[in-house]
Amino acid sequence: MSHYPPSIRKAIQSISKLPGIGEKTAERLAMHLLRAPRIEVEQLAHSILELKNTVRLCDRCYGLSDAERCAICSNPARNPQLVCVVEQPADMVSIERSGAFAGHYHILGGVLSPINGVGPNDIRIGELVARIVKHAVGEIILATSTTVEGESTAAYIADRLRNSPVRITRIASGVPVGGDLKYVDQVTLKRALEGRHAITPK
Repeated sequence: MSHYPPSIRKAIQSISKLPGIGEKTAERLAMHLLRAPRIEVEQLAHSILELKNTVRLCDRCYGLSDAERCAICSNPARNPQLVCVVEQPADMVSIERSGAFAGHYHILGGVLSPINGVGPNDIRIGELVARIVKHAVGEIILATSTTVEGESTAAYIADRLRNSPVRITRIASGVPVGGDLKYVDQVTLKRALEGRHAITPK
């Protein structure tokens, strides 16, 4: 790469920091940007800056949004009494693509993982409890992954809410054990949501 001028080397190094992109791919992308019309490169640069400057977390579900309240939480056709709890925004997107859910979401921002130092105060469990009380939520669907951490998180939330009048359900076993929601096909996700079951805290 030393045969490139500093400006190209800098671009390659920056692009190669993106996930899943090695130096060879970064080199091809840099060369593509160099050959592309200036207007296209400017539009790309502008969209990246706009992404950083505009996107925020929804003040209700903590999903990604360009406004204070996301499109799902703002949609009057959605059922606010039905809340699906997921780990990350990508999990919410996967469920939305299945077309099987018409409620709202609550994004935890992770899962409990004591070995990695992630406890209940490090993800949005407290916010979930407060939301249930404030908005009189009728049912919580726990749609965390079926990994050990995901199952532990679901069990912890169910136990935390055991004295609450809210109905607590867990997505059905259509999702494979150890599976990540964003890699599960839409049909499986739809069946999992439709076959959710109640959780009885110990």
